[in-house]
Amino acid sequence: MNLNFTEADQRFRREVQDFLQSSLPSALREKVLNGLILTRDDYVGWQKILHAKGWGAVSWPQQFGGTGWSAVQKYIFEEECAAAGAPRLPPFGTKMVAPVLMEFGSAEQQQRFLPDIISGQKWWCQGYSEPGSGSDLASVKTSAVRGVDDDGHYYLVNGQKTWTTLAQYADWIFCLVRTDNEVKPQRGISFLLIDMTSPGVSVRPIISMDGAHEVNEVWLDNVRVPADNLIGTENQGWTYAKFLLGHERTNIAGIGIAKRELARLKKLAKQEIKHGQPLLKDPLFAARIAQIEIDLTALEITNLRVLSAEQQQRAPGPEASILKIKGTEIQQAITELLTQVVGTYALPLRREAMELGFSGDPVGPSYATSLAANYLNMRKLSIYGGSNEIQKNIIAQMIIGL
Repeated sequence: MNLNFTEADQRFRREVQDFLQSSLPSALREKVLNGLILTRDDYVGWQKILHAKGWGAVSWPQQFGGTGWSAVQKYIFEEECAAAGAPRLPPFGTKMVAPVLMEFGSAEQQQRFLPDIISGQKWWCQGYSEPGSGSDLASVKTSAVRGVDDDGHYYLVNGQKTWTTLAQYADWIFCLVRTDNEVKPQRGISFLLIDMTSPGVSVRPIISMDGAHEVNEVWLDNVRVPADNLIGTENQGWTYAKFLLGHERTNIAGIGIAKRELARLKKLAKQEIKHGQPLLKDPLFAARIAQIEIDLTALEITNLRVLSAEQQQRAPGPEASILKIKGTEIQQAITELLTQVVGTYALPLRREAMELGFSGDPVGPSYATSLAANYLNMRKLSIYGGSNEIQKNIIAQMIIGL
């Protein structure tokens, strides 16, 4: 693989940089770079700016309104967005349910859902995990019983989903539901799209240990869903779920964000003085940063290989799980070292005050106030999208057949 960017690639990079400089709102940039909580309006506003530019879905083919960019162009775009402080948009619409619709949905479903996803008109969340069914998704119990009446065929859905990220903002949820209890668990699951405004849908917040409302419980109580909202064939949802998870695990790697935060870590380690010298001069601390940088470089090369395979219409293999494991471990390691750089100054966090414009803590620098919360929040990365322990099992099965 040639890892050198061509002159055309560099021109494209400059085009992306110019766009970000002129179009990324400064207030949004500052929120991202300072680790503040983003609102629905922040995310949707940025999606609409990208859509107006024609960049609303950089990974989509042109036939569905995407850019049709090469794997290298997509990589450059994501890297520059992260470096500039653009928000990382939730993947549930553009990068998760949309590929499933393109691959397995009907033409009518594609025409119905894809335009609202790319324009930012509709927000999606993911209904996979349940109490007792996290990494073992084949054990989902949320039921969908088919019926028919004067209004046509429908499913009556009952159950609970949990850890549903940003469901409080969502217009739609894509769900794994059980439609057959008499067969092997994987063969009795279907993939259903549910309007979050449907009677019987309720969302309850789960406040995480960093004090944020990011995840939720979603309850489904006799929710009537038109049968037209079934993706593909009934009881084939496991196939579609695996297809989607391959995309999710690739996206979780977060190469661009890790590179931005690593640069931030180096900068702070140069200016923070410990025992009379910059912390970066400490051999042990410097060695830990160097190891992260080596791991990140290797991960970046693996990510480029996966993107190249996707460009050739090849589904991600074990590389997707490798990206998920190493990407999350690197991001967690960076947040850990960031908190160590500023020490006890990382502890104070007053989200309400920061959201009202408070710029710092009276006992420490402003850049330290969100670091402890970010450290706590990043603990989840090795769990969601399939825990890292499960990913190691997947790698073993796919490579050596264990």
